[in-house]
Amino acid sequence: MHDENILIGCLMDDSWLTLEQIAAACSVEPVWLIQHIEEGFFPQVESTAGTWRFSGTNLLRARRMRQLERDFEAVPELAALVADLLEEMDIYGHRSGRLVLTQCPRETLIWTPPGVQVDFAFGSR
Repeated sequence: MHDENILIGCLMDDSWLTLEQIAAACSVEPVWLIQHIEEGFFPQVESTAGTWRFSGTNLLRARRMRQLERDFEAVPELAALVADLLEEMDIYGHRSGRLVLTQCPRETLIWTPPGVQVDFAFGSR
């Protein structure tokens, strides 16, 4: 095998993304990110020599917040709070190995304890 056929990759947790890369990945303008950083909604973001550095966790948080703001017309404060709760659920799920997300009608994800069945009934309008 030749060297040019070898692919090299790294985990997102070990690398940093720029403001522009995060904005492009979230389909937002960089000013959206700057506003959210200034409001304190990205507490783990670092600025080194005037350059913002984002982790893979920050990317996931930005995507979640943008989706909540777009899909549910949530104000940034609410989107940040929900992102905090989702991050806690991610941590809990990784620790216990038992987190279950259930796909519900209307493309909504909810958390259910293991072994619990959830039935949904939506009335016609």
